[in-house]
Amino acid sequence: MSVEILPEVPAPKAAPKPRATKTTKPATAASPFSEFEAFSMPKIEVPAMVREMTEKGIEQARDAYAKVKTAAEEATDLLEDTFETSRQGVVEFNMKALDAAKVNTDATFSFFKDLMSVKTVAEAIELQSTFARQQFDALSTQAKDMQEFATKLTSDVTSPVKEAVEKSIKDIKAA
Repeated sequence: MSVEILPEVPAPKAAPKPRATKTTKPATAASPFSEFEAFSMPKIEVPAMVREMTEKGIEQARDAYAKVKTAAEEATDLLEDTFETSRQGVVEFNMKALDAAKVNTDATFSFFKDLMSVKTVAEAIELQSTFARQQFDALSTQAKDMQEFATKLTSDVTSPVKEAVEKSIKDIKAA
């Protein structure tokens, strides 16, 4: 492999700066393109009617923004309250479920303890029947309580949202 060395090429000379003449304007700090006529902005008098319409449009946009901002803040507060209610409800529901599981577990251990002290098969069958009946009643009561609590929790979570939606619909109809 051979390496070819190229002769050094001199750098191009900078173009001379144009001199200010009568036809060119000196550059100002406001705009680098102020020398070029194509970039200059014409001075136009805006009619009062256009100015009023523009100001009215800006005011309406500000009002609309304020309404949207208020609605967004209310929706955020509503969501925060709803999530907090849901969280508290779920914690309470779980505590009820744990309490029910503890009661059922205690009853089962008590049943097994009593079953170990039985002397006849007839006593075991009677004990089993009594335990099954008691557990059925206890589970039925626990399920009913859990269902009532879940229904109440659902109502507590959804009612603020429902009220907010109804209020929004009334506000829209009134506007």
